[in-house]
Amino acid sequence: MSASDRICIEGIRVFGRHGAAAGERDVPQPFDIEVALEVDLEAPAHSDALASSVDYAAVHRIVERVVASASFALLERLAFEIVRELIEFDERIAAATVKVAKPGRLSGATPSVELRRRR
Repeated sequence: MSASDRICIEGIRVFGRHGAAAGERDVPQPFDIEVALEVDLEAPAHSDALASSVDYAAVHRIVERVVASASFALLERLAFEIVRELIEFDERIAAATVKVAKPGRLSGATPSVELRRRR
């Protein structure tokens, strides 16, 4: 696998109930997610067949499900759960990086965390 082979999905916005401060989990809030998957893309580059690559739509659904169905105090935990699910989803994923941002949380700033895990 080339060290630069990656599938990236950016601009995922999902509403969820995550936060440590009082009341943060009472109402769904927006979370912006970016995903980068290290995958050997040699086979799909030659075959042009979806079956030879990781399904982007399935990855997107996993992110949406984790954000919308769970509730955590910390962005770190949310990012960890997304990474864990993605690594387990497809054995071709050698590593996953997930960035979770919570827009509007801080006055004039957006906090985010980024986790990377290898298989």
